[in-house]
Amino acid sequence: MEYVCKPCDLSCDELTFNKAGICPHCAMNLIKKSELIPEKELLINEINIQNGSGKFLIEGGFQKRRAITIHYYKPENLKPESQMIIVLPGAGRNGDDYRDAWIKKAEKYNILVLAPAYSEDYYPEFWSYNLAGMITDLEINQERTAMTNFKISQNTDEWIYNDFDRIFNLAKQELNLNVDNYDIFGHSAGGQILHRLAIFRSQHKANRILASNSGWYTVPTDLDNFPVGLKGSNTSANEIDFTSNLILFLGEKDDANETRGDLRRSPEVDIQGLHRLARGKYFYGESEKIALGLNSEFNWSLEIIPNIGHDYKGMSKAAADFLYKEGE
Repeated sequence: MEYVCKPCDLSCDELTFNKAGICPHCAMNLIKKSELIPEKELLINEINIQNGSGKFLIEGGFQKRRAITIHYYKPENLKPESQMIIVLPGAGRNGDDYRDAWIKKAEKYNILVLAPAYSEDYYPEFWSYNLAGMITDLEINQERTAMTNFKISQNTDEWIYNDFDRIFNLAKQELNLNVDNYDIFGHSAGGQILHRLAIFRSQHKANRILASNSGWYTVPTDLDNFPVGLKGSNTSANEIDFTSNLILFLGEKDDANETRGDLRRSPEVDIQGLHRLARGKYFYGESEKIALGLNSEFNWSLEIIPNIGHDYKGMSKAAADFLYKEGE
């Protein structure tokens, strides 16, 4: 097996290594040479999941008109009953890096990792990704602090929440897995998608939904306009399944001193808090109040991970231990 570093425009781009590790020249993680196949050379819907890291291309989006690259990691000893996790990256859409952050834990806990990468070519800007394709025709004011005009897509088939069960089903079929559900973890922009999944899509095969370090939230209140509330959307508070297994997975140090990642600021969003930790706590607290006011059973939970900020690698490792350590 040959390993290389990802192209970095240095002399080490020409080097190959006989084992995995760190490139001694650019300090990047080495990957299998076979992974350097350009995405344009991947055949859509040709799924061949081998041991280790790799990727495949599937149809996605409404009427399957778009393409999604799925970066995967399959442990050597994966069993038919092994669990599967879908990992949603942040605004960088870098599914390969997020997949890599799970490799050691995937080997330890023997889980299949699938990390979708939603290309900017098909899913431009945050409204196509963070908001899961729920809005169209967006206008932003000159200061880029507020969304002034947009339309809410009432066709739920256009939302990207539909992709997750299909990704699960495709991998399950390819590997003949004997599992009925999957876990799903999203960090930053990926966390935004997942708390909205719990609100707007109650029917899915996801088991535990870990929404990690989101920048801002759609609070399940009918009083505020979408996307900070539900007013104008196709969902009201009394339709939400508060018994779903949504876990707000927050870094203790993702606070006012954190400088990584872009944090959206506007009067309507700042009500939730001035940093991600505060906003996550606000969302959880308000959601609990709303559910109790509706006499709804409330099963959402809050986990604050000590000594970690807006760090997808650290939060990924913590998420793996949180989900799978007990069954080790």
